[in-house]
Amino acid sequence: MAKFDSKTFNAEAFGKYYSAVENTKKQELKKSRAVVSNAALKEVFQNNSQTGTAYAVIPYYGLLAGDAQNYDGVSDLTPTTTTTFEQGVFTYGRMKGWTEADFAYDITGGADFMANVRTQIQEYWANIDQDVLLSILKGIFSMNGTELKSANKNFVAKHTLDISKTIAEATDETTLVGVSTLNTAIQKACGDNKNKFALVFMHSNVATNLENLKLLKYLTYTDAEGIERELGLATWNGRTVIVDDSMPTEEKKGTNNYTQYTTYILGEGAFGFEEVGAKVPFELYRDPKHRGGEDTLISRIRNAISVAGISYLKKSQATNSPTNAELQKPENWSLVNDGTDAINDKAVPFARIISRG
Repeated sequence: MAKFDSKTFNAEAFGKYYSAVENTKKQELKKSRAVVSNAALKEVFQNNSQTGTAYAVIPYYGLLAGDAQNYDGVSDLTPTTTTTFEQGVFTYGRMKGWTEADFAYDITGGADFMANVRTQIQEYWANIDQDVLLSILKGIFSMNGTELKSANKNFVAKHTLDISKTIAEATDETTLVGVSTLNTAIQKACGDNKNKFALVFMHSNVATNLENLKLLKYLTYTDAEGIERELGLATWNGRTVIVDDSMPTEEKKGTNNYTQYTTYILGEGAFGFEEVGAKVPFELYRDPKHRGGEDTLISRIRNAISVAGISYLKKSQATNSPTNAELQKPENWSLVNDGTDAINDKAVPFARIISRG
């Protein structure tokens, strides 16, 4: 039996305790409505309906299309068939260990450092998951191939509104988000289907600019004493705003140095996410000899992800789990397609605004 700080350690019991930890700070993208459970991922990776448990291709039903024929009592009917598209979905695994020495406990009057590790594990993995999601966003907005009639390249161009670049008539105001920025971005991306977008993820610098312009509307509630209070949750043109400083920034050097901010606009359920689990999610290893004795807590995760309207291709992936660097590679992503044609990008609920604040 393993030991935890020289006490009997039951891996199953620890797992239940870990799952019960609440009220820990999580990264905003991961905990938002943009990330939802996906039953298809459970079927593929947990129930193992396909051979292999690291990558899978699942079907996307096509729409009925084509012109109707004239029904005149003379013309013969020529039936057509629907097109099936395909979407690649994947799992990623991560592991981490934390070691605490007995001597540290002795010289600090019995401070329980491993207990400190235990209380932060859920927050730690939420941060790791968010890094994965941001790497995916970077990857899909880097697509630049000319295959599928340049559909991927065209998607990036249509779903990106870049107001940060210097032009002859540029002013501070034209490179910052303003009254029309969001509406312009989502209309450019999805046209009359722009109502797919529900959530806006932005850096606090961008949010502060919108607050100064009085463009953010904070939701309110009435407390038990009848006093109206702000919820701390705002909307911008009817879309929920989520402020998170892990949104991408880039320092631009040149004649005029500036910081470039990326704001993501997503639909609800943009990401499908399922915890598919590792064989041994937690274990404790004790080495009584090294440094006078130490305990190492090891944690492992495996999660499955799908991206709405986007297919993971696995073209540049060295092992059965993609790294964040591999997820950022444009060749690993494509619009869902049938090998010849991609789906209409108006159905893909991803857009971004690039600005100076």
